[in-house]
Order: sequence, then C-alpha cells, then structure tokens
Amino acid sequence: MEATSKRKHKTKGDLSVDVLASVIGILFALACLIPFLYVIGVSFTKESSIADYGIRIIPKAFSTVAYESLFKGSQIWKSYGVTIFVTVVGTFLSLVFSAMMAYPLSTGRLKLGGKINFFVYFTMLFGGGLVPTYLLISQYLRMTNTIWVLIIPSLISPWNMFLLRNFFSSIPDSLSESARIDGASEMTILFKVILPVAKPALATIGLFYALGYWNAWFNALLYISDSNLYPLQFLIMRISKEIEAIKEAAKQGVNIATNDLPDLTLRMATAIVTIGPVVVFYPFVQKYFTSGLMVGSVKG
Repeated sequence: MEATSKRKHKTKGDLSVDVLASVIGILFALACLIPFLYVIGVSFTKESSIADYGIRIIPKAFSTVAYESLFKGSQIWKSYGVTIFVTVVGTFLSLVFSAMMAYPLSTGRLKLGGKINFFVYFTMLFGGGLVPTYLLISQYLRMTNTIWVLIIPSLISPWNMFLLRNFFSSIPDSLSESARIDGASEMTILFKVILPVAKPALATIGLFYALGYWNAWFNALLYISDSNLYPLQFLIMRISKEIEAIKEAAKQGVNIATNDLPDLTLRMATAIVTIGPVVVFYPFVQKYFTSGLMVGSVKG
C-alpha cells in the first residue's frame, strides 16, 4: 500500500510539468480557435465595414449578404446533395476496393505480388498526363456528365492502399490461418476476420478518402457541364469567380455598385459552409483516428 501511495504522490516537479503542459495545450487550442472565430466574424460582416474597421471577431456592421449570395436559389442544395452522395458512396467504395487490393498484397502469397506492388508504386511517381486521362474518361469510358466521373477516377489511392497493406501485414497470421483451417475462403477471412480487427486503420484511411471527395472540384471542371451535377466546392468556386468578374468589370469602367458586393466575406462564408459537415463528422471517428495514427508504421 505504501508503494502504491508513493507512486500516486506527485512531486513539485511533476506538478510543474503538468501545469506547463496544460498551459501549452490551452495556448495551442486558442491559437487554433482564434483564427476560426475571425473567419466566422468576417463572414457575418458587411463588406464595406472591413475597409473602414478592419477584420474583427465581433462584426462592427452585421450582415448576412455573403450567406444570402451562397444560398440564393436551390442550386447549392443540389450541390450539397451531390457532394454528400459522392463523399459517402465514394468513401465506402474506396475502402472496399482498397482493402480488397491491400489484403492479398499483404499476405506475401500472391503470385506476381512484387510486380503488382511495383506497378502501383510506379503510378505514384509518374502519371499519364491530363490529355490522355481526359481522352480515356470522356471518349472511351464515356463518363462525362455522370456522377460516377466524380468517384471512379479517384477510387483507389496508391498511398492509402499501401498504408492499409502495411497495417494488414501487422495483423498476426494466426488469425487468418485458424479461419483458413476451418474452411473459410479468402473473402470470408477478409470481411469477417481482417476488417473487424482493422477498424482504426479503416477509420483513418476512410477520413482521408472522405476529405478528398468532399474537397474535390477539378474533375467537375473537366467533365461536368450539367449544373445538376455540380459538387459543392465547384459551385462555390464558380460563385466566387463570378463576383471577382463583376468587380473587375467595375474597375474597367462598367457602372456597377460593388461597395457591398461580398468578396472577402464570401470567401470566409464558403469556408464555414464547406467545413461545417467535416467538423460535425470528425468527432464520431476521432477515437478510431487517434488509435490509427500509426497506421502502416509497424510491419509484422
């Protein structure tokens, strides 16, 4: 009992370290929070007020013009639906196909596994280029103006696949061997044995995939001309470009009132609109993300 009480007792040096660590943690949290508060404040500020009073957390002249510009009409809700569909379905399919590719490569029993590894790794170093990719997707695969063009070209990330492969390699072979002795097929072993053990890795890589799909806009620029299929990021970029074009026309002498036309406030509002769902979703995967930070760092 005495030994236990001694271990629990903290010296002044230990308390000093704890206090210092707490202070540093609080300061770091404030350093992350304050810029976010500035973004919220500017998004609710009248554009002309920024030139007069500068950027403030509490708006000097409150305005919702930036958000009204974003949410005017039904287009942004359609774009939200497209982005949510692409993110959810794309993340699910990416995890499934990445796992199905990573598992056989992690076993070391796949014929030509080394050559397949090199082939996948080669795509991380060299790409076919924009023109061949565009011709393949638009002319041969004919995915132009389909929602799948926002998912299929990004279905498997080599980097994420290798991370998942290394995590699978760290899982003891005894688990799969016991299932194989009981007559389980490789697909059964993957989905009933390996994937339940790999939840931290799947959550971490799933978050990477989800952020990639949520923030993607370039494929829409190349392959989408139907406004009903615009993802959120692409629509917001178009709105921002249109306002910049109006301001540029005003500078060239066109009679347009631009004093209260949102520019900086619109940029801040778009940041809030696009980051909101990510902030809501992250706490649900945080416990898995924290335990999966070392994904791929240990190989059994």
